Amino acid sequence: MTCELCDADGGEVLLRTESLRVVRVFDANYPAFCRVIWNRHIKEMTDLKNHEQTKLMQTVFAVESALRATIKPNKINLASLGNMTPHVHWHVIPRFTDDPHFPQPVWATAQRATSIKIDLVDFDKKMKLALQKAMQSQQEF
Repeated sequence: MTCELCDADGGEVLLRTESLRVVRVFDANYPAFCRVIWNRHIKEMTDLKNHEQTKLMQTVFAVESALRATIKPNKINLASLGNMTPHVHWHVIPRFTDDPHFPQPVWATAQRATSIKIDLVDFDKKMKLALQKAMQSQQEF
C-alpha cells in the first residue's frame, strides 16, 4: 500500500522532528494552510501512545499560535479527517472573512474568488520563527 504522507513531505516543511513535521500545504486558495503530520504511518490518534498524542496536539496548538501571530486570521479551523489519506495528520487552516468559502467549511461550494495574497517566502521565514517560539513556550509548562 502506498501512502502520500509516507512517500512525500506533503508540502513545504516548516518544522521537522523525529516524530512529526509541520508543512505548508500547496493550496492557491489557502496559501497559509498547514498540516501537522505524524512521521510514522499511524491510522488513528488512539494508535499513538499517550505521550505521542500529547506531543502531536501541542504541535497543532503551536501551529495555531504561530499562524495567529504571523498573519492574524479571523479564525483558525482545526481538523483531523484522514478519510482519503488514513495517516494521522491535522489540518490547521487560517480563515479570513474574504476567503473563498467563509463562513462555510473549506470543502463547501466557494462563495467568491480567492483574494488571499501572501508572500510565501516571507511567510515561511516568519512562520518558522513563530513556530519555534510557540513550541518553546509550551515546553516551559
